[in-house]
Amino acid sequence: MQKNSERKPARFLGLFDVSALMVSFVLGMGIFRTPVNVAAAIDSPLIYFLSWIAGGVVAFCGALTYAEIGSRLPVTGGYYKVFSYAYHPSIAFGINCIILVSNAATLGAVALVGGEYISSVIWPHVSPSELMSYQTAIALTSIILFYGVNLLGLKMSAYAQNVLTVVKVALVVALITPLFFDTGKPVDLMAGSLHSQNFLAYLKAFGIGLVAVSFTYGGYQQTINFGEEIKNPQKTLPRAIFIGITLILVLYLLINYAYVKVIGYEDLGKAPNIAAIMASKVFGPAAEKILSVLLFLSVLAYVNVLLMSNPRVMAAMSDDNILPPIFNKRNPKTEVLSASISVFAAACVLIVFWAKTFDAILSFTIFLDCFGMVLSAAGIFILRRRARGTDDSGIFKVRWYPVLPLIFITAYSFVGISIFVTETKISLIAIAVLSVFLAIYFVFIGKRRLRTQ
Repeated sequence: MQKNSERKPARFLGLFDVSALMVSFVLGMGIFRTPVNVAAAIDSPLIYFLSWIAGGVVAFCGALTYAEIGSRLPVTGGYYKVFSYAYHPSIAFGINCIILVSNAATLGAVALVGGEYISSVIWPHVSPSELMSYQTAIALTSIILFYGVNLLGLKMSAYAQNVLTVVKVALVVALITPLFFDTGKPVDLMAGSLHSQNFLAYLKAFGIGLVAVSFTYGGYQQTINFGEEIKNPQKTLPRAIFIGITLILVLYLLINYAYVKVIGYEDLGKAPNIAAIMASKVFGPAAEKILSVLLFLSVLAYVNVLLMSNPRVMAAMSDDNILPPIFNKRNPKTEVLSASISVFAAACVLIVFWAKTFDAILSFTIFLDCFGMVLSAAGIFILRRRARGTDDSGIFKVRWYPVLPLIFITAYSFVGISIFVTETKISLIAIAVLSVFLAIYFVFIGKRRLRTQ
């Protein structure tokens, strides 16, 4: 295959850097919102906690699976490359186009949420219309600011990410502190109507809850996009993924226990703002302002990490001659993928103005994410088969293979089926959109790639 650029990027990222990226991909706004959805869907505290534990076990299986995939494919845009290498560039093109649009839409929407948090603190007495314009201005400023940070180079953006990740973890730890006080309601795991419904009813409720839980744990797979820029990736990447997912699992279980203890399980499923309720227990009267600032900083971490990751997928697509060569071109001084990050940042800025129209897109990309996770994780079987007879002694290998990858694939298949059953129309639209991207590949891109090889 013809390569658009033979120049290899410098390896800047160490163990702490990659661990911080891992945590930032997973620890987003979800943990401050999805517990309400899970509690509303599940009547039993026991099954509620079992769904979070199950999500953690699945995340461990997935994280270790992707650690081996990243170790075997230590390249820029590894999440794209695994589809291209294991299946076909058309599959890689279709799924990653959806993911790029979804991530740009998510970034724009999250930036607006951050603007909403901080603008109410800075301008508490302005009219709603003025406040909305301020929110938009702050969201745009956040994107442009971290676009500039990323243009300064991977070292600078990684340093900013490390600082913001520490802030995010500190926020979660602060919300856990009610556990160490005597106040709060006792946690009765056997409350609810655990024995009043049949098994299928609880299986359905568990499936609905696991959808929200799975995506609260999701995101770690994007860590493999930095494979070519990680120091000693065969060892560093698996260790960072293991450290990150362990920290996430502990924090998620503790904060969910804190939610139930402080708010009460019956009220958790209808609580309007669980983060604010928890913060009021910790910070007192100043809770709203302090929480708004901390959540805004958490939003900035998410904005930065997506600006770091997604241009690398575009570079990988360029490396496969799907996008023009300029998307894989690096600045000789800063090692920055200038064209890729500029296009992605511009898309995010545009989406800020029309973020509400992307609600449907965000809904059906959840289904496609399941499809992508199952296919990408299954790529480990193809990678292993193709590696037979070669020296792979330096490669990280998943223990208890193939059990752990199969657990992950089965769980996400179950989540995907649950979404299809409950949101059939959106799921069918998602499949149709993916089919359109596949058709675009074969009609416009496939022939051009053949001519350039």
